[in-house]
Amino acid sequence: MLPRRILQARSALTIFRTRAYSTEARERVRIVEVGPRDGLQNESAVIPPAMKAELINRLTDAGLDIIESGSFVSPKWVPQMAGTPEVLKTMQRVKGLHHPVLVPNLKGLQLLLDLLSEQSRSEVPYTDEIAVFTAATDAFSKANTNCTVAESLERLEVVTKRAKKEGLRVRGYVSVVIDCPYSGKVDPVKVKDVSQALLDMGCYEVSLGDTVGTGNPTTVGKLLRTVLGGGIPASVLAGHYHDTYGMGVANILASLEHGLRTFDSSVGGLGGCPYSPGATGNVATEDVLYSLRGSKYETPGDLNAIAEVGTWISKVLNRTNSSRVGKALEARRARAQLEKERERDGGSAESISAKL
Repeated sequence: MLPRRILQARSALTIFRTRAYSTEARERVRIVEVGPRDGLQNESAVIPPAMKAELINRLTDAGLDIIESGSFVSPKWVPQMAGTPEVLKTMQRVKGLHHPVLVPNLKGLQLLLDLLSEQSRSEVPYTDEIAVFTAATDAFSKANTNCTVAESLERLEVVTKRAKKEGLRVRGYVSVVIDCPYSGKVDPVKVKDVSQALLDMGCYEVSLGDTVGTGNPTTVGKLLRTVLGGGIPASVLAGHYHDTYGMGVANILASLEHGLRTFDSSVGGLGGCPYSPGATGNVATEDVLYSLRGSKYETPGDLNAIAEVGTWISKVLNRTNSSRVGKALEARRARAQLEKERERDGGSAESISAKL
């Protein structure tokens, strides 16, 4: 048996290590909340601008600091995104937070620039960032923007250079990085080439979109090894994973192992893609935050508050909350409320159980 002094020393060392780990600086994981844009654009109903602004405000109050807030696309093609200027004008804006908007072409950028020109220099700008998008296959690009990938990149270069000249940050999206709904499996080399083109034209970051949601840790790992092996650093890449097959969180965890630290997610799992038949929502923000609890990674936002936002917007849209964590926390809140009613009203345990 070991002497007591040795056991005490080991015990003290264990406590020290535990405390040191608990106070150790954690790596920051950036969450780009895409619910108000990528999420709502796939809803069948047209959402009033006031409701979109309220969603953004609730997400801001819940602690998220990057919230994609709208799109300057033609309402003819995406009617759910109508009213973005009104949303930007009426939503809560806080200095230091980012509210990127999707801009598909030079016309959309000009509309945004005209809107920004109306503000005084003392105001917090409506936005300081745009997002541009292309795809990894010609088939998807033609279905989405009626042009090939090469033609799309030519258009976006003009948009990106003008936006940067006007002081806006530019983020790029690449759709269908794993599978294309029209042409099947996607060559990771093509994804790497398109991503590099976006970076070369001035995008500070490129978000890799598993638009169909068929990716898993194996295929995502293969993609990232190709892209990273092609000389693109993980620091300028983000993961955008749809949860069609329930692999969204798993793909994020796999991407963390490859060095990615930025991920797109959507409160309540809102979303999909109007040009990808059958694709379900983005990975839920609540599920992502919960999966990283207690890990070495630090994430923005208050999980419980964000889950309440997911519950609210799902009920407003009359849709099922797609977040597993959100539904679990909602059930816990409902049970706690019933317990409070029982304490207040003196109801029996049997009546409470019948309600659950």
